Amino acid sequence: QAQLVESGGGLVPAGGSLRLSCAASEGSRSGNVMGWFRVAPGTEREFVAAIDWSVGSGPWYGNSVKGRCTISREKDKPTAYLQMNNLKPEDTAEYFCAADTTYWTPWTPGFWGQGTQVTVSS
Repeated sequence: QAQLVESGGGLVPAGGSLRLSCAASEGSRSGNVMGWFRVAPGTEREFVAAIDWSVGSGPWYGNSVKGRCTISREKDKPTAYLQMNNLKPEDTAEYFCAADTTYWTPWTPGFWGQGTQVTVSS
């Protein structure tokens, strides 16, 4: 079973920055595309960003984070990062790493991490 491990969440004031990390376990078969979704209280799951870590295809971004977030990858490793800048209180959510073999729209990946909380104070 593939494992995706997130890190980097926390509490940050509005206007601040955070970098989330997601690493797939060694030998993982979760696929080349890694990305992030978020779930805020009382809302549906929202796509944030994705990238193909093996060849660098993409990246792809959700409309609510374009211009404020950058997804990147480690070269030759199943690891992705989400750099979030100019954070707003409405970015407060549980952020989930996800992965699959390909990217399509809408993306419904088959592998998920446990989530990491991001809280932006006003």
